[in-house]
Amino acid sequence: IEQVTEFLLLGFSSFGELQPVLFVLFLGLYLIILSGNFTIISVIRLDRSLHTPMYFFLCVLSTSEVFYTIVILPKMLINLLSVLRTLSFTSCATQMFFFLGFAVTNCLLLGVMGYDRYTAICQPLRYPVLMSWRVCAQLAATCIVSGFLVSLVATTLVFSLPFCGSNRVNHYFCDISPVIRLACAETYINELVIFVCGVLVLVVPLIFICISYGFIVRTILKIPSADGKRKAFSTCASHLIVVTVHYGCASFIYLRPKSSYSSSQDTLISVSYTILILLFNPMINSLRNQEFKAAFRRVMGQTSYPLH
Repeated sequence: IEQVTEFLLLGFSSFGELQPVLFVLFLGLYLIILSGNFTIISVIRLDRSLHTPMYFFLCVLSTSEVFYTIVILPKMLINLLSVLRTLSFTSCATQMFFFLGFAVTNCLLLGVMGYDRYTAICQPLRYPVLMSWRVCAQLAATCIVSGFLVSLVATTLVFSLPFCGSNRVNHYFCDISPVIRLACAETYINELVIFVCGVLVLVVPLIFICISYGFIVRTILKIPSADGKRKAFSTCASHLIVVTVHYGCASFIYLRPKSSYSSSQDTLISVSYTILILLFNPMINSLRNQEFKAAFRRVMGQTSYPLH
């Protein structure tokens, strides 16, 4: 039996004449995502008042999100204008490896950012020691290495299977579910291991975040002044919103039984996961943050003009 050497990404092929419109729409969103994340990275690097653990992790997260989008969106944009939407076997595996690597890294970074907020609010006196620059660098490196180790396991489990039938991927990039469905062998064990990895990556950090915020809420409620409570909560609000949206979409895609898989539904959910979340993250993490907006004004040399 002849082995599959390339995959055909069906993606948005069913949209026909709307594809040029989608190209313009997604290109605009892509440029906004890049500009938003590059703005966050630049302001944090240039303004010394933001050289704190919280903004260090935000900078790492924004950098990861830039690479995350580069792995998927340029190829998707090309396919929207192309008749031939093929991707070689090796390129598909490479795309999956880097997509999963940055996706898992983002999940772990959100967990670490939750720990940072916990130590800042619940352990303020020990915060400089608990979140020293050495510790921050170690935590960030651990997230990145762990993310790509999990990705290597998942990608190997998918592409170690034989592909000898259809090569038509019902998606706009090489994600796990649509690719593994094309394997011409029993995939139960592979999917089980991938599911367990997904649970560890998504559920464990989420539980850790929930426990951290349980302590944070208890500490905030003990603050006597209403203004103090508001300030303490405002430092966590943007992180909470990002966590809720991010983990909600990721869990819906990767923690479902195989029987509930729907290619058209997954395409729409993946658009929200790979594009809309990345569009909202920079807005949530910057526009809701008064300290960041003040730093942005200083960097832009517009301190005399209030930013509304």
